Amino acid sequence: MAQDSSSPGGSLGVKAVDKVQAMIQKSLQLPKVKFLRQRMAEAGCTVKDNFFRAVVCQGRKGMAYFAPGHGIFVCSNHVTFQDEVNQLIIHELIHAYDDCRAVNLRWNNCAHQACSEIRAGHLSGDCHFMRELLRGHFKLRGHEPTGSKNARHRELISKRDNLNSNGYIAPSRPNYVYCWFSFDLDEPKECIRRRVLLSLFSNPNCVGSAAKDSMEDVWDICYNDTQPFDKAP
Repeated sequence: MAQDSSSPGGSLGVKAVDKVQAMIQKSLQLPKVKFLRQRMAEAGCTVKDNFFRAVVCQGRKGMAYFAPGHGIFVCSNHVTFQDEVNQLIIHELIHAYDDCRAVNLRWNNCAHQACSEIRAGHLSGDCHFMRELLRGHFKLRGHEPTGSKNARHRELISKRDNLNSNGYIAPSRPNYVYCWFSFDLDEPKECIRRRVLLSLFSNPNCVGSAAKDSMEDVWDICYNDTQPFDKAP
């Protein structure tokens, strides 16, 4: 359940909650959010605006959570930007949609939770490359030719005008060190797997290898289940 939004933090906590609640209201105007709410209503689960609440979260590491029968809660003490709130609302709405449409979904069942986490990660855009970049999930590769006679240096300089957006080379100057950096981001599926496991680790029924085993067991069917979208957005 959600914690009392007025504690801890006194008036500062209340201000943070009010600020994030205003951000939530902006999120509700997003086309994807409107679409998900419409599909939930068609499935018999009308979602009113008070379904979405900003709260101060005590003892929670996550930034938001869906509580069946209660709603979606965004942790005002863990979020800062509008884009974060947008993404959290979409992610948790997919959980809410799964809870609405499922006949026997049990959130304490490791495989059931894994399936919904896979779908939420895939359909919400959690693993868009810019979000991964901001999370720091990339590898930085550097190449450092050191002299004008260096063959690799000459090759890079000759290509500087055609270099793609993956890197940058400083303008040609004799006797300088030239660096070319590029970023290797995790593949989207690997990003989803990583984030699914982080969520499953909080489930006491997913101890040991159960989290990974459950995720792999349901991966194909749940990753390819794009409802209520015709295909992954």
